[in-house]
Amino acid sequence: MTGKAILILGGYGTFGGRLVRLLEDEPRLTLIVAGRSRAKAEAFCKSRGSVRARLIAEAFDRDGDIAAQLAAHKIDLLVDASGPFQAYGEGQYRVIEACIAQKINYADFADGSDFVAGIGAYDEAARDAGLFVLSGVSSFPVLTAAVVRALSGFMIEVDHIRGGIAPSPFAGVGLNVIRAIAGYSGQSILLKRGGRLVEGFPLTEHMRFTVRPPGNVPLRNTLFSLVDVPDLRALSELWPEAQTIWMGAGPVPEILHRALIGLAWLVRWRLIATLTPLAPLMHFATNHLRWGEHRGGMFVEVEGRDVSGKRLKRSWHMLAEGDDGPLIPSMAVEAIVRKWLEDAPPEPGARAAIRDLELQDYEKLFATRRIHTGARDDQRDEHLGLYAQILGSAWEVLPAEIRAMHGDIVRAKGRASVLRGANPLAKLVARLMRFPQASADTEVSVHFDRSANGEIWARRFGDDGFSSRHFAGTGRAEGLVCERFGPLTFAMALVVEREKLALVLRRWSLLGLPLPMWLCPRSRSYETVEDGKFHFHVEISHPLTGLIVRYRGWLEPRDETAK
Repeated sequence: MTGKAILILGGYGTFGGRLVRLLEDEPRLTLIVAGRSRAKAEAFCKSRGSVRARLIAEAFDRDGDIAAQLAAHKIDLLVDASGPFQAYGEGQYRVIEACIAQKINYADFADGSDFVAGIGAYDEAARDAGLFVLSGVSSFPVLTAAVVRALSGFMIEVDHIRGGIAPSPFAGVGLNVIRAIAGYSGQSILLKRGGRLVEGFPLTEHMRFTVRPPGNVPLRNTLFSLVDVPDLRALSELWPEAQTIWMGAGPVPEILHRALIGLAWLVRWRLIATLTPLAPLMHFATNHLRWGEHRGGMFVEVEGRDVSGKRLKRSWHMLAEGDDGPLIPSMAVEAIVRKWLEDAPPEPGARAAIRDLELQDYEKLFATRRIHTGARDDQRDEHLGLYAQILGSAWEVLPAEIRAMHGDIVRAKGRASVLRGANPLAKLVARLMRFPQASADTEVSVHFDRSANGEIWARRFGDDGFSSRHFAGTGRAEGLVCERFGPLTFAMALVVEREKLALVLRRWSLLGLPLPMWLCPRSRSYETVEDGKFHFHVEISHPLTGLIVRYRGWLEPRDETAK
């Protein structure tokens, strides 16, 4: 395939700049970074350093003579990454019309449901010109549509589709994105509910969800609020039988999210007309008042029925670490461009890009970054143990010895070493928790009492014994395994690291009251297999006391398994 020239309108902005970053390693591409300011375009291109693609800075004003500006370059594809698309108003499709007239393919990042829905009016003209004209080429609705197809493979009917995106607080949000959110917050939109299109009001209806790819540390339980995205109507084209289609966003910190919710209600109650004048203030707050973990995620949840009429509920989870998460909305265009370079272009026509990529197209790109995904069957299976239910598909990749210890084994015995902290306060804590005395080598046994409500682990180290109760977390601790020692409860993520199962502390509480994590004891706990035996390592410390206790050793099953 010969080289391609792509003009990225808004190329030095948030999404356009990230698209350049994703494609700049491709020597077959000429990327024309365009926007109203040539100086900003030049500064951006210079900031990218030495790259394999050819970067050209250009001035482009979408309110000017578009045809003349397009004619100045030989362009194969124009990508509109500017926006806000909800505010284009009269002549909102001028760029598309000019592209079709000059035989230039087109794609955009449009996040407005009305704008994307209207793109079909240009389908015949695009087909006649042999061009692809794709709108909404972003996570919503391209990735969501691909995920729903993957999740509903065994369903003959899809009843409910819900999804949401939870960006990292450090992702960086452009002003045009904030303008779009401010423009539709509290305003009337249409969404599928009860099998028909009804009125909804963005940012005034909500759900909580925990994004938790199997075997990874989940995001914290997140509040998602309804947003106006193309999925609300575009997905109805693929699943017209769906009763509910709902999409949300879960920005953090939650206190800022709740402030936005309050403002949206003022619009819904018609106390103010719009939040648009507040967009600059909202943009400043979003990009300066931020704290928490530098990680984000996304989920899609599908409910339906299989051929036998059985109800099915499945969910897909994506977790992105650090600066990789903000790249995901631009990956749909990246995937389309890379397929195009390999002689697999989109079919001619103008449409929402809900059929042009599949989940495996994304997964190829995710695999090169710190992006983790996985699906879950969300019906409770009483035959599965506690750890198997929480781990989902990650359960099967664990060594057999670890699975057995969390499966049907009732009693296990082995040897262990115990080290206790020397700090007087550490000794007091260890005594109160009934942790075992120090020993270089001692016999250890564990009795597992399993029921539908959880598991009680009774441990003995020589003459010392202590027990704890394990159970599945709910609410803010959803997706975590909880361990209760008397009045204290610790909620931990089950993380699969190659052939090791690690338990990572995420929350703790006293008599059900959440406590701040900066006060929480530190824990380093994991399970492995060595020489065919199950091995455990538990280390508990605190910044004020240092080491409290560390015990490690091995176990083997010593009696019949549970019936």
